[in-house]
Amino acid sequence: MGNIRSIRLRELQGRLGAVAYELTKVQFSEFTLVESWRPLVNAYRCRESLRICVDLAGVDKSAIDLQVEPGRLLIRGNRELPEPKDEGCQPLQILALEIDHGFFEREVSFPFDVETERVTAEQKNGLLWIYLPLQTEA
Repeated sequence: MGNIRSIRLRELQGRLGAVAYELTKVQFSEFTLVESWRPLVNAYRCRESLRICVDLAGVDKSAIDLQVEPGRLLIRGNRELPEPKDEGCQPLQILALEIDHGFFEREVSFPFDVETERVTAEQKNGLLWIYLPLQTEA
């Protein structure tokens, strides 16, 4: 009788091990390394232009690359990790880390033809405003 119990116990241990393996496999397979983040965007169609507003607080304009192509705008860049850099504060522990940092990329598609040579952009209060004049029919 003792032999039957040990066989069942080994069988249960084997099944339990398989279940534990599957649980950890699922957890780790769903974990992915985020290589880039996507800034938030508002897009407006005005009478003579498209206006795109991109939330890029803390990003230096020299770290932003804009590419305008027919039917799309591509915004790329990099934001440094915002952390204290003064001598009065050497972080001992991170209590929250919610602000995205590192490489970012965002594509905005639009069904309108724009005059790519007249596109302008400016930063105001942490927002990047991109002005895309619509092509007018001649």
